[in-house]
Amino acid sequence: MFDVPLQIGPFAHPSRVIVAPMAGVTDRPYRELCRSLGAYWLVSEMITSDQRLWGSKKSDRRLAFHDEAAPRWIQIAGADPEMMAAAARENERRGAQIIDINMGCPAKKVCKRAAGSALLRDEALVKNILAAVVGAVGVPVTLKMRLGWSRDSINAPKIAGMAEAAGVSLVTVHGRTRACRFEGSVDYAAIAAVKQAVSIPIVANGDIDTPARAREVLTTTGCDAVMIGRAAQGRPWLPAQVDEFLRSGRLQKNPPLGEIKSLLIAHISQLHAFYGEVNGVRIARKHVGWYLSGTGREGFLRSFNTLEGAAQQVAAVDRALHEEALVA
Repeated sequence: MFDVPLQIGPFAHPSRVIVAPMAGVTDRPYRELCRSLGAYWLVSEMITSDQRLWGSKKSDRRLAFHDEAAPRWIQIAGADPEMMAAAARENERRGAQIIDINMGCPAKKVCKRAAGSALLRDEALVKNILAAVVGAVGVPVTLKMRLGWSRDSINAPKIAGMAEAAGVSLVTVHGRTRACRFEGSVDYAAIAAVKQAVSIPIVANGDIDTPARAREVLTTTGCDAVMIGRAAQGRPWLPAQVDEFLRSGRLQKNPPLGEIKSLLIAHISQLHAFYGEVNGVRIARKHVGWYLSGTGREGFLRSFNTLEGAAQQVAAVDRALHEEALVA
């Protein structure tokens, strides 16, 4: 079942695991780390379609992808068809090889602009955005969405049909509505209904946190791939681990403590280099928290979060995990 490559435009690969776009998480350092561990498909943090805002340091960093490894899969967000088309064209010019349209983000600051999952309430606007973006670029266009705005207004099968008709190459479906945010159970049966409604590849997303769950979701939904989001925070090896299990049935063990320490130090150092020391130190705190969450290291994390320098952070992680390895 899982031996046919997933294809998006000119890109084809046996991997059926995609690292989800996550604001504040899937930045360039994180993408490069996941790639180094074996991930192939990764989607960038969302980039606003309003190019008037691209002069900020945040946007500059999110747009720094031209020399990354292929495929460079870039997500854009917005609610104006012309602006979305223009943003897609400019990202293609800068080296994007796949453009993803965000209709899945449930964040209030995105939805209040009628973007993200709020778009699902306006099917005519969705149709116009899909047509505008597909018509603006020569690279494949994909769509990430939720089941609908609420449980009373699930329209994902219809939206997927509109996407297919517009020439979208692939659709990812998060199995919750916008009203659900990240609460409650994922409705995999509803994702299966989307898969049955169209012939283009459909990707299942939501609470896929283990290799076994990924295989179960693919089997029960009939989807072509899975997208892993929050479960990969602090576990950048998980996408490749899931991929190996789907392809071979072999369950790779989690990296040993010494390897995790090396990965974590490398990640912290890359964050410092990419963001500069002030922002790098701040961003590193949440990543270290994710790596060590649930491991009984709350005291260390409280102390770590008071550190203000890059060298201090690296030394603290090196010392703490080295000492634990000696005790073990």
